[in-house]
Amino acid sequence: MLTLASKLKRDDGVKGSRTSSTTSDSTRRVSVRDRLLVKEVAELEANLPCTCKVNFPDPNKLHYFHLTVSPDESYYQGGRFQFEIEVPDAYNMVPPKVKCLTRIWHPNITETGEICLSLLREHSIDGTGWAPTRTLKDVVWGLNSLFTDLLNFDDPLNIEAAEHHLRDKDEYRNKVEDYIKRYAR
Repeated sequence: MLTLASKLKRDDGVKGSRTSSTTSDSTRRVSVRDRLLVKEVAELEANLPCTCKVNFPDPNKLHYFHLTVSPDESYYQGGRFQFEIEVPDAYNMVPPKVKCLTRIWHPNITETGEICLSLLREHSIDGTGWAPTRTLKDVVWGLNSLFTDLLNFDDPLNIEAAEHHLRDKDEYRNKVEDYIKRYAR
């Protein structure tokens, strides 16, 4: 199977042995994003949290993949939460676009899949937003942490979920468990 990594390796070999160009450069060019992704995906796969799995629907498109987070602690234990991650052409100057595909009751994720995670913001007041030094590994670990230590009821995107937790923690837990049974198995 031809993957982007093997294509890059083959293209580098051809470029090194080529003395005259008979094929246009545009057919051999690989974007900066794709070159970065080859390295970053290898690093990600080597350092993936045990509660996460990545799936590339098309191995030639490293800029689009799914992440499954299966928390082993917290309110969300037992659920399987799917995220869609798309890396734009301007990567690494801009963050990946991430959407939660699983309906969830969470203070930092809306029921429609929007996510509040500072490193996914291009500009952040607290300075923890996206920077070109960040990688896909940071994104995956950040998404995984939304179910544990980054679970934030004090600065919510889903205000209703955060207020629910403040009002009645037991009822909040029940609603989370109901959502897991209905949407996250």
